[in-house]
Amino acid sequence: MEIEEHYTNRSGWLRAAVLGANDGILSTTSLAIGIAAASTTREPIVLAALAGLVAGALSMAAGEYVSVSSQSDIEVADLTREKGELENTPDAELQELANIYRQRGLDENLAKQVAVQLTAHDALGAHAKDELGINEITQAKPMQAALASAASFIIGGLLPLLVSIFAPIKLMLIYQYGFSIVFLGLSALVAAKAGGSSRGKAVLRICFWGTAAMVMTALVGYLFGVKTT
Repeated sequence: MEIEEHYTNRSGWLRAAVLGANDGILSTTSLAIGIAAASTTREPIVLAALAGLVAGALSMAAGEYVSVSSQSDIEVADLTREKGELENTPDAELQELANIYRQRGLDENLAKQVAVQLTAHDALGAHAKDELGINEITQAKPMQAALASAASFIIGGLLPLLVSIFAPIKLMLIYQYGFSIVFLGLSALVAAKAGGSSRGKAVLRICFWGTAAMVMTALVGYLFGVKTT
C-alpha cells in the first residue's frame, strides 16, 4: 500500500516560495515601471530593477526568518510550559486530553482510554498535537522559510530585470507589464498545481492585484514628471 501524500505537507516551504516568487516579479517590475514612466534612458531602469532584486531578496529572507523564528519561539515556549504541567499535574493533563477527545465525538470511556494510551506512548507529543495544534508538518522552520523565500524572490526578480535589459526602451512599460502578467500567471499555475488548489482562481487573483500594483506605480512615475536624460 502506497502512503497517501497530502498537499499540507508542502505548506511550509510552498507559502514562502510562492510569496517570494510573486513578490520578486511584482516588486521588481513595479520599480522598473515606475522609473520607466519618468525616464527616457535604459540605465536608471536597469539599476532600479537590479537594486530592487538584491534588496528585496535580502529583505524577504530576513523578514521570513525573523517572523517564522518568532512563531518557533512561541511553539517552544508552549511546549516547555506543557512539559512542566505534565510533570507537575499529570492527572489534570490526562483529563484535559480526554476532554478534547470527548469533544471530538468519542464517548467518555473511549476518550479516557485513548488519552491514557497516547499519554503512555508520548504524552508531550499528544498534547502538542491535540491541545496546542503543533505537529511535524506545520511546525515552524525559520531557515527553510528564509531560503525558500530568498531563492524564489531572486528567480522571480531576474525575469523583469532581463526585460529591463533587452526590451525596447520606447515600449518598456508595455513589455514590463505584459511579461510580468505572464510570469505571475505561470507562478500562480505552478503554486496551484503544487498546492492542489484552483488554477483559474489563483491566476485571476494574482493578475488582478498585480495589475493594480503596477498601474499605481506607473502613476507615481508620471505624477513626478521627472524625465532623466
